[in-house]
Amino acid sequence: MYRHILIATDGSERAAKGVEHGFALARQLQAKATVLTVSEPINTGFDDALGWSAVATSLPDFQNARDEAARKVLDAVTGQAQQAGVTPQLLHVADRYAAEAIVDTAEREACDLIVMASHGRRALGRLLLGSQTSEVLARCGVPVLVIR
Repeated sequence: MYRHILIATDGSERAAKGVEHGFALARQLQAKATVLTVSEPINTGFDDALGWSAVATSLPDFQNARDEAARKVLDAVTGQAQQAGVTPQLLHVADRYAAEAIVDTAEREACDLIVMASHGRRALGRLLLGSQTSEVLARCGVPVLVIR
């Protein structure tokens, strides 16, 4: 049914549940698994009229910290993959918004399913999915399995 599953994670506890489900599905279907983590662009609080975010993202300290955080997320995923008996492709996309990077990666890598977690919300937000999950669902033609 599915031959290539894209599993999106931000390293959170909730996302780890999505990774677990994605690996279990990949193992059962003998599908290829690609795990994606995304580092969003820095938000300085300005509308960027002065170009501050472009300056901030070029700073070596910022880039090193961003890359190290992504490495930690993917290292944790590697442990989960070993336990699940899956050998995934690991990807880090920097300076993109999560939903945009997920959709683009799914299309570029020819994935036929996206697995991602949706963070729980309170009150009215319970009726709605997380904003990134909602955007992926709205923008992508690939089926999306949302883990809660």
